[in-house]
Parts: sequence; structure tokens; C-alpha cells
Amino acid sequence: MPLEPQAREDLAALTLPEGWETAAVVASPLARAVETAKLVTGRSPREEPALIEMNWGAWEGQRGQDLRADAESGYRDIEHWGWDFTPPGGEPPATLRDRLTPWLAAVTQDTVAICHIGVMRVILAMATGHDFTGTPPVPVKRNRLFVLTLDAGTIRWTGDTPRLRPR
Repeated sequence: MPLEPQAREDLAALTLPEGWETAAVVASPLARAVETAKLVTGRSPREEPALIEMNWGAWEGQRGQDLRADAESGYRDIEHWGWDFTPPGGEPPATLRDRLTPWLAAVTQDTVAICHIGVMRVILAMATGHDFTGTPPVPVKRNRLFVLTLDAGTIRWTGDTPRLRPR
């Protein structure tokens, strides 16, 4: 799905926080992420297949409130999945984690990754030890960086979540 016109306008008014302007930029190859990266950084990102959004299967493009209202949908909020719950026809967070692990291990410089909420949730779960049972320790919010450190195969959230800043 393309960015909505208002989202495009809002993103074009933002840029990376101070100190991140020279970081490498990578993005999911899905159009929304690539366009977001270009708007916010002014650069074309390197497209990274590992950052493609989690496959939501039959729930793709639907709203949680609508799926909750349909008792036959099998829906449950991601906070109650655990690593192995799979939406109908989709993939569990564990599969996305397995796809992300080699990419994360290969990151060797400051990098801004423009990705999707499911990807962000999995990376933050990896960095904090969250197991997708209950409220995550780091709420995912828009227009922020979630600063992580990668060291010898270990990923940690630093606690920093700088906001994108107005141009």
C-alpha cells in the first residue's frame, strides 16, 4: 500500500535527529518504507529483504478491532502471541526473528533502518528479552528512532528513542 497523501506531507516535514544524518540508510523493499526513507533522509536507501514486514496472512490489511469482532477470525493481539503463534496463512514472530538475525549480525556501522511495525516489535523484543506474552517493555511509536547496540551477536536497546525533528 502506498503512503497516504497526509503521511507523505508529514514525513517530508521531518528529518533524522541530530547526529544521525550520516548513518547508513536501509529500508524494507516495500514501497512505503522506501518512500519514507527518501522523504526523511533525502537519500535512496539500500533495500534490505530481511526488513520486509511480517506476513499477517488472512489478517493482512485488516484492523484489529474488526478482527476482534469476528469470533471466527482467530484473532488475538500480537502481545498475546508468544514467539510461535501464527495468524491464518501468515508467519509467527519467530520466523521473522530468524530472518532478521543474520542481517543484524552483519550490521557494522551506524545504520538507520526504515521498516514496519511488526519488524520493529520483533527487533525490540530481541533487544529486551520480551517473549510476546503481555505488554511489551518498549511501546512502538511513530516518528522515532529506537537506538540499539549490536555487539558479538547480542542486541540491546539503549533506552534512547529520539524523535525525528522538523526540517
